[in-house]
Amino acid sequence: MANKLLIALLGFSCSAFAQQDPTAPLGWQKAPESQPVKRVVRHKVPTLQSIVCGVQSECYAILNGKALSAGEKINGYQLNSIQSGYVTVARGGKQWKLEMFPLEVKQ
Repeated sequence: MANKLLIALLGFSCSAFAQQDPTAPLGWQKAPESQPVKRVVRHKVPTLQSIVCGVQSECYAILNGKALSAGEKINGYQLNSIQSGYVTVARGGKQWKLEMFPLEVKQ
């Protein structure tokens, strides 16, 4: 009888110790997990690959392999304007100028 009682107490004490981290400081309590962690989402600016302008037609830009005209969107970025050497895209109130041939040449 005493052996059964001792085995039951040992089993109960092991489950009680498993609920608490033995390496935690005294009096430490785990923070509630009710608030999700906010993550910063960064969107990659499209890559300008080519600009095609006709003699009397509007210009098209090739961004990420897709032909787009002014006003169209790609990956959440709106193509605002297309010039012969650069395009401007905007997202969330910010604007980017994507050039075909940057002025800086690295050697």
